[in-house]
Amino acid sequence: MLFKQLLAFRPSRLDLIFACKTFVAGMLALFISFELDLINPMWSIGTVMIIANPYSGMVASKCVYRLIGTVAGAIIALLLTPYFINTPWLFTVILSLWVGFALYVSLLDRTARSYVFMLAGYSTVMIVYNAITYIDTYSIFDIALARVLEISVGVIATAVVSATFFPVHIGALIKQRVNKALNDLEATFEKLITVQKTPENYTQILSVITRDTSDIHALAVHLTYEKGELNGMTKPLQEMLHQVSLVVANLVALSQRVKQLEQLQLINLVPHLTEIREQTLIFLKQENVLSARDLQTLPNGFEARFSELLEKATPAQQIVLAALKMDVRHFIANILAVRLLWQQIQQGDKELPVEITAITTKYPSLHRDHGIAVRGGISAVLVTLIVTGLWILSGWKAGFMMAQMGAVTACILTALDNPVPILRIFMWGSVVSAGLVFLYAFGILPHVTQFWQLALVLFPVFMMANQSLMPVGMVLGINTMMGLNLHNKYTMDAVSYLDSSFAMVLGVLVSLIVIDLVRAVSPDTSATRILALHYQAMRQALDLSYSHDFKIHLRSMLDRVGVLNTKLVQSPEIKMAIQNALIESSSIVDLVRLQEIRQKLPQLVNLQAEIERLQQQLGAYFQTQETQLTLNHFSSQILQQLHVLQRMAQQIEDVQLRQRMLISLNNICESIGHVSTAQKYSGKDCLEISHG
Repeated sequence: MLFKQLLAFRPSRLDLIFACKTFVAGMLALFISFELDLINPMWSIGTVMIIANPYSGMVASKCVYRLIGTVAGAIIALLLTPYFINTPWLFTVILSLWVGFALYVSLLDRTARSYVFMLAGYSTVMIVYNAITYIDTYSIFDIALARVLEISVGVIATAVVSATFFPVHIGALIKQRVNKALNDLEATFEKLITVQKTPENYTQILSVITRDTSDIHALAVHLTYEKGELNGMTKPLQEMLHQVSLVVANLVALSQRVKQLEQLQLINLVPHLTEIREQTLIFLKQENVLSARDLQTLPNGFEARFSELLEKATPAQQIVLAALKMDVRHFIANILAVRLLWQQIQQGDKELPVEITAITTKYPSLHRDHGIAVRGGISAVLVTLIVTGLWILSGWKAGFMMAQMGAVTACILTALDNPVPILRIFMWGSVVSAGLVFLYAFGILPHVTQFWQLALVLFPVFMMANQSLMPVGMVLGINTMMGLNLHNKYTMDAVSYLDSSFAMVLGVLVSLIVIDLVRAVSPDTSATRILALHYQAMRQALDLSYSHDFKIHLRSMLDRVGVLNTKLVQSPEIKMAIQNALIESSSIVDLVRLQEIRQKLPQLVNLQAEIERLQQQLGAYFQTQETQLTLNHFSSQILQQLHVLQRMAQQIEDVQLRQRMLISLNNICESIGHVSTAQKYSGKDCLEISHG
């Protein structure tokens, strides 16, 4: 695989530009490090290769985070080393726990900021281990200061070159992806209320949109660090994406209502639905500039057309149509809110209109996988303990390289469900790069006498370290450059070469084995765990009221669905469960409405008691799904309870409340219980729909 990818690589113009920019930044960093006579210039040039990225915003943010993480690691190393250097085993335990804790925190933050914590963890180890190895030559302060200076040189060189030569801004990419997502939302709505001989799977289409919004949310962090389009619009853009999640929920609910209507002989309603669709699209596609007062507007004749439609519907269709009307109205309001925010963002306006309820929080309630974070932290602790313990027991001089490499590789890939395949590539890449280091150290570098000659012979290494060759090229490029360990007075003997090469490979091997045993999970297992969290969130929704907290809860559930859609699951059952999770999330508003009706009708004691009984049954159902993920439909007891409440709804004198309750019962049965309309109207467990 290593050689196949390299041989198949055909660099494009952008690949060449990227390689040249990385090369210039690397040589600038190396030259400055040589001039300052820093202890380890390889850290400067290695930093350039690690943080290199085609997009200037990503480069700038990673520069800042890497520098902060390095400084934090240096401070921790300076604080710990004087007190524990004479107790190696205790020091090893403390360092291992620190690396594991830092990685745990890092894995909980799904933005570029996570780099700070991860780097703070393994930078501490790298500084301490180098200080111990060269204790007779340098103090811990010298090593820590040198590490910060070397990283700073690499960071500054990369930032300057990235921003100066052919900068590519991430704002343009985000703008393109946002426009595509908005167009996909409107196109999905247009297709939804259309009779088709072969209906599309809209849930799958909308699942892709949830995945895209999760990706854009992470990319938006980088906007603060560049001067291109959308500069400084991170917070407004993330708020707009939160609002997009509400639109997705509306469309999922709409797709379910249209599906029901198709099963209820939709043909007599087609002309009226077509008219509603066309008028809504004309209304939404107007090119006028939006203002906050437009958010509550509806297409002309919206109410009249639905009233006419309801008159022609059968009693069974009327409840579904009432639900459809509510979903269309919410869709229009939410898509207008999204368009208004996007309009303001493009104009550089950061203020959120008071008419739009903000969902953004100081610490956004998005999905965080504590289980994976804990396992990742434990694996990092074990790897660091093992490699450092082997170094201590063996007294091997090059053992510090093994310990460093083990700690680093235990951290850098743990965001993946199963890092083992990439670690295998990393290990074999280390073997191949050891061969390249031998070629350079003993065949090429002895003939190099000028810096320009050094730069010339190193250019192929930068061509390998290209984004298009991830991860193979990056592994070869970075490991080769780090393995060369360039200094002003360059020397390398065969023994130190073999020692360091073997140590690097051994460090990766230990990390691979431990992660395979402790941390690695299949995408199916990871998705199953997240689905359990989904049903836990469904159970929590039973106690919510329709408020700001509900919107935050819905946003977190839809974000979780977006994460689920990034998993390369193999099981058809789990794939279906992921689609069902999106449908179920869109209907938690109906669970909330039950709670709202209970609170608004204290005089109907019997009705309140029956609603509470249904909530208890649903809570038990979700709890069962958390542990079993059986993907079953509602039990006959829940269907019977829905039937009882449907009949008792006739006691509600308030027409609007009665209709809301009937709508919610219908939606809960269809979208949460996955009981089709055909099933509801056949057999003893049918849920009758009465004409209120």
